[in-house]
Amino acid sequence: MFKSRLRSALGVLLVAGIGLSTAACGDDADSSNSDGPVTLVINGLPPATEKANHDRFLANVAEFEKANPTIKIDAREGKMDPQTFPAKLAGGQLEDVFYVYFTDPANLIAKHQVSDVSDYLKDFPITSQIKPEVLRVFQDGDGHTYGLPYKNYSMGLLYNRDVFSKAGLDPENPPKTWADVRTAAKKISDLGDGYIGYGDYSKSNTGGWHFTTEMYSIGGDVAVNQDGTWKAAFNNAKGKQVLQQLKDMRWTDNSMGQKQLLEWADLLQQMGSGKLGMYLATADNIPTIVNQYKGKYETYGLGPIPGGQGTLGGGEGYMFKAGLSPAKIKAGLKWLTFWFTSADRYAAEDKWSSENDLPVGLPEPAIFTGDAAQIQAKADKQYANVPQENYAPFVADMGSIPVKLEPPNAQQIYAVLDVPMQKVLTDKNADIDQLLADAEKQVNSILAGVK
Repeated sequence: MFKSRLRSALGVLLVAGIGLSTAACGDDADSSNSDGPVTLVINGLPPATEKANHDRFLANVAEFEKANPTIKIDAREGKMDPQTFPAKLAGGQLEDVFYVYFTDPANLIAKHQVSDVSDYLKDFPITSQIKPEVLRVFQDGDGHTYGLPYKNYSMGLLYNRDVFSKAGLDPENPPKTWADVRTAAKKISDLGDGYIGYGDYSKSNTGGWHFTTEMYSIGGDVAVNQDGTWKAAFNNAKGKQVLQQLKDMRWTDNSMGQKQLLEWADLLQQMGSGKLGMYLATADNIPTIVNQYKGKYETYGLGPIPGGQGTLGGGEGYMFKAGLSPAKIKAGLKWLTFWFTSADRYAAEDKWSSENDLPVGLPEPAIFTGDAAQIQAKADKQYANVPQENYAPFVADMGSIPVKLEPPNAQQIYAVLDVPMQKVLTDKNADIDQLLADAEKQVNSILAGVK
């Protein structure tokens, strides 16, 4: 999952910002009317090295163009590259409809770097079934809309059902509190023979990422906006609780293993080896464990985030370049509502994925409500090729746990918060109060000037 967290680097760039006006982003200057031919430049085309996904995307483009003969799709490979995005933005070289992460829209909207598509949504009724809290990511404070969500995710507790059974734990009822996690981890580690009860990250920004998730899970924050000013919000009892729990599990219970300073792939590899009991993750870790680390789908379960007071989430979507003509905005909405916002296409996409050995039926928070959500659920169930019953605990609580986005300048903050995570997991004498105080000063410096 942390591969996808690297996308937050884009949020850092956008927060730092390029103070451009709408005109500076490039006025599209497209004079075509809504009835004439339109060429729409989009990105998101998978690279040619991913042949199946690449060909499927182009097949969708061909189907769309056949149904809409006045629209030509110019599909470009790639999504958003932190190294090139600022220059493309400054030079007006963004695609007409371009890929973003949930950390990006607020800054693009505030700097007038995207087009308002609100007036056109009434012609695309499927958009009214998008969950309001998800669509809000692409809206300003007045409710104007500048893009559409594509997918979203949230963190839960990934666990090895076989290891749970071996340790006398119920694989149908994963831990729901951090106290339960500690108890279960100790039972697993007591099996001996290299078993590790609970794993956590502390390197390459992954430690700060998980610290943030764990703070959210007990109702805490990492940063808060007070009267327009962002401040660190973790040097408190909740921050101490997170670090003390990990310290106790590592040094008192010996339930986290000797090897520490772990980063993204390490926990997936440990889970694939069959020796790790549980760690925090999103559902998309499961196919990676299966495909890269020789795991089996039936082995893994997914439960709700322990604590249940919040979880870190995010997602991705598409926005419209500033200065687009009405014709291109309509064409862009036609494309997006055909491609991924069209509930009627779920069955076709699920069928294709299943036939190409891609996972169908993993538990991911849906962007739809109403009829569209029911259509999606029916298609997922029809073509599921993973054991959906293993994720029932996560699904059951998914709607009741608030999903919170990352803090501003997330990757820089995560790098700072790696340090207290590293210290409590590698030094049994680590001073938690001092670690939090030092991190607070650094994070406040990072947040200075962020609006």
